[in-house]
Amino acid sequence: MGSATETAGPVPDRPDRSARHHGNRHGRSEQARQAVLEAADDLLVEKGFAGVTMEGIATRAGVAKQTIYRWWNTKTDVLMDAFIQDAAEDQPLPDHGDLALDLRAHLRQLAHFLGHSDAGAVFRALIAQAQHDPVFAAAFRARYLDAQRRRDRLPLERALQRGQLPPDLDLAAEADQLVGPLYYRVLVTAEPLAEDFTDRLVDAFLLRVRG
Repeated sequence: MGSATETAGPVPDRPDRSARHHGNRHGRSEQARQAVLEAADDLLVEKGFAGVTMEGIATRAGVAKQTIYRWWNTKTDVLMDAFIQDAAEDQPLPDHGDLALDLRAHLRQLAHFLGHSDAGAVFRALIAQAQHDPVFAAAFRARYLDAQRRRDRLPLERALQRGQLPPDLDLAAEADQLVGPLYYRVLVTAEPLAEDFTDRLVDAFLLRVRG
């Protein structure tokens, strides 16, 4: 509504209108975008995937529904952007220079992210959606899962460069074995992801690769 008010007056009377409107529009747009992402996150945690609607997101964010459709086509698109932003913020990758410390820290962080954070609830909803939406599944793999697998391999790649692992080790397969049990518990059994569980995964890996 602010832009409608600004354009109502004669242009000659307000020679700096364009510059000020340009700045305000971009500032408001970023605020509105962040408000939409946060609203989508909150609604999913409160109501589940089925309870999230574009109308509900717009109401919670305090924006017009048309504003949301400027950036996203569906609620799933909104939720995926919200999740990817949360994932980037919530999972700093540790580098202690020691493989055991790095792996314990990484698996503990990943377990908390998947099992105990609001972003983890979004992740579970998106995975469920991917089971019956092949187009979305491909987009989710490309935008998040592939990057996450590279992150999971990074502690092993660093250790390999430091000479702490055998040079012929299949890093992708080993990383999958380390993090796979976390996803299995989150998505299948709903068993807890305690630190003693993730630490045992690390201990078993180190015993296996170091003999």
